[in-house]
Amino acid sequence: MNQGILRNYADLFVQSGGNVQKGQVVVINADLEAAEFARLVQESAYDAGASDVAILWRDAASTRVRYLRAVDEVFDDFPDWMVDRFKYFDDKGAVYLHIISDDPDLLNGVDTDRLRRFNKISREKTKEHQALTMSNKLRWTICAVPSPAWAKKVFPDLPEEEAVKSLWELFIKASRADGENPVEDWKIHRASFVAHVDYLNKQQFDKLRFKNSLGTDLTLGMPKNHIWKGGGSVDKDGIAFHPNIPTEEIYSAPDRARAEGRVVASMPLSYQGSLIDGIDLTFKNGEVVEFKASSNQAVLANIIEMDEGSRRLGEVALVPISSPINKMKTLFFNTLYDENASCHLALGKGYPNSIVGGADLSADELIERGVNHSLLHVDFMFGTEDMSIVGIYEDGREVVIFENGEYVTNY
Repeated sequence: MNQGILRNYADLFVQSGGNVQKGQVVVINADLEAAEFARLVQESAYDAGASDVAILWRDAASTRVRYLRAVDEVFDDFPDWMVDRFKYFDDKGAVYLHIISDDPDLLNGVDTDRLRRFNKISREKTKEHQALTMSNKLRWTICAVPSPAWAKKVFPDLPEEEAVKSLWELFIKASRADGENPVEDWKIHRASFVAHVDYLNKQQFDKLRFKNSLGTDLTLGMPKNHIWKGGGSVDKDGIAFHPNIPTEEIYSAPDRARAEGRVVASMPLSYQGSLIDGIDLTFKNGEVVEFKASSNQAVLANIIEMDEGSRRLGEVALVPISSPINKMKTLFFNTLYDENASCHLALGKGYPNSIVGGADLSADELIERGVNHSLLHVDFMFGTEDMSIVGIYEDGREVVIFENGEYVTNY
């Protein structure tokens, strides 16, 4: 990939994604596959005025070896020194920049019980850190770099080098990093969400009803004083940032106790190295009461059975089929991209900022207000070209929001 484009991508990630401020500590979490780009991000962060930049490396291959060969009891432990490391950086008000470079098949064949147990203990031990980021008290952002394994998964018929190049091109285009000034382009992109966000927030619908030909017929209650967001977030100090590079969604939190009906996923879900296909969920009183998948149902069960909150919904997101990522007609095998091609839902924890004053509420207070709490937050896609969405007011009046997968612009 052209070095000038990569530097623009790094600058976009630092300036628009994390919006690094002068004197701020920056933490980069990066796969070894993304080492070259991570160093560009480090340079960009210092250029933006960072006081210090720490890179915490991940190695996918050694992670797989550990899951396959370590003694069983290690998957019930998460070391205190890793918790202390989070607290050290959190106390400094760090901004977290996550660079992923996945192998979608990394954990195929790994004992799903080991995955479930370590996922649970790690989230339990880091829940204070997760609360800071999910409430946007600390800024954070995610972007992606192709790995050869990921590129070959997306483009199995291409030689490896050509596959990597092709995936890079899609990442750069999807992230709107292919212009002369991506940072300025993202300011325009952010503004494009305003009309839909303002409309939805003014309506304060009591319910939303989703239907399509796949079999989805789902009604979601919405909490009182819920907030729709899109195009980015704002931290506790009023500093704007973009948690996801790219982003095309407008999202909020549904009422955790008022999901009724059936939802059928429109795309596979790549979760911790396993691909779950054919997800089909039935909800009653907000809770999953039946579930199935055509592949990796045991992994889906691990998600749903993680805790009480993982059986309920924490997010609903609207993405029109005119999304640039949808138009690529490519399955990326990664939620960062696939969720921006389709309307989606998330099992698990809701974002506190999805209701008025939510960032200052405890988990129990959020639950009382209808916002779900869980150790997990797992997105899956259910939008289609024939998706209809109807907003329902408390008095029963209805208005069409989506028709044939697109916003109804005159509402």
